Order: sequence, then C-alpha cells, then structure tokens
Amino acid sequence: MPVLPGPPPVEVHLKRVARARRFSLRVSRLDGKVTLSMPARAREGEALAFLQGHEGWLRETLEAMPDSAVRPVGLGSVIPVEGRDLTLVQGTGRAIRVDGDQLLVPGNPASAGPRVAAWLKALARDRLARASTHYAGLVGRPYSALALRDTRSRWGSCSPDGRLMYSWRLIMAPASVLDYVAAHEVAHLVELNHSPAYWAVVSKIYPGWKVERDWLHSHGQALHRLRFQD
Repeated sequence: MPVLPGPPPVEVHLKRVARARRFSLRVSRLDGKVTLSMPARAREGEALAFLQGHEGWLRETLEAMPDSAVRPVGLGSVIPVEGRDLTLVQGTGRAIRVDGDQLLVPGNPASAGPRVAAWLKALARDRLARASTHYAGLVGRPYSALALRDTRSRWGSCSPDGRLMYSWRLIMAPASVLDYVAAHEVAHLVELNHSPAYWAVVSKIYPGWKVERDWLHSHGQALHRLRFQD
C-alpha cells in the first residue's frame, strides 16, 4: 500500500479497474479511506505520479473532513457492543471478556484492535444466526446459508436462493437494531422485493421497525468509522 509522505503521511489504496481509462482519487466520507483507481495495465509509478500531482487537493479534502471520520481502535478506546459502550483495557488469560463497563483484552496491546474485531465477528455470527432462525421460523421459510461481511453500502441482503448476508458491525448496534435487520432480510424469503406485501411481512414479524431503521440512518455511519486494523 503506497503512502503519501508528509505531515501527516496518508495511506492510499490502489485499485485496478478493468474498464478504467484514467486515474481517479476518491476519499470516503464514511471512514476517510483514500482510494486511487487506475487502469488495469497502468504502472504503479504512473499512479504515484498522479497521486503526487493531486496532493494539494487530497490534503485539503482530508482536512475538511471531521476529526471523527476515522477512529482507530486500541487499548483505551471506547466502542459500543450491542449498544453498550465498553472501554478496552489490558486483560489477563487468553479470552476476551466483558467485566462491567470494560472489555478485557489479553495479549500484545499492539494486536488489541484485530483481536477485538475477531471477537465481535464471532459474537455477531452467534446473535445473527439466532435472530435469523427465530424470524425464519415466524415466516415458515428456512434460509440456506448465513455469511458476514464488512459491507458499507448495506447492512444485509438476501439472495434468491435464501442466502443471508449481514454486516458484522451490526453487533455494535443496540440488540433491537440487529433484530430488525435480521427480520428485514428474512422477510425477503417470502417477498424478494420491497413491495407493500413485503413491508406487511416485516410489520408482522417485527412491529414498530421504523424506530430501528431510523437509528441506523442516524447512527449507522459511526459504526463504520471504527478502524480495527492497522
């Protein structure tokens, strides 16, 4: 991953795009990630020259973003787990565990972020599988598989063959929000659309769902701003 030197250095993710005819820079408003898209056959040196030529624009764009755009996670950080704020502190033993309002993370402090991410994903799989099974039982339609991703454009999806996909970051939202997303996707096992008939299914298995949907619209982006990896 190339780094634009300077105060401060900026990490840039290179992305080769088969149909691209030119270079382009993009800064995610969600987490501040910088992506340089380039033609498939272009040389990395050409990409770096393009990056340097647009350094002024890039730094101005990054400076204009709120300081909270990206929040690295490590010991001392406060993160939500099922809607409850927990402070990461050094733990003992092997397993991560909750103790009051603290999340005890044993091992090397430098690896705390990735370890917590792995712990959250395992917890998310358990909770989402339980919720999906519950709502699938209510609609009388089984799902065929369940997968977790770190998607930014959607919180979940349901394929025509009954495969459910969720963002693992839902485990940081309040439990009722996670349940709503599970109900939302399971309802697609009955209606693979967003017709009135579909929303009738959602309302039947999860009444009052608009409260949880509004929470995601207001607070969902903050969950994506947490960076667990270096």
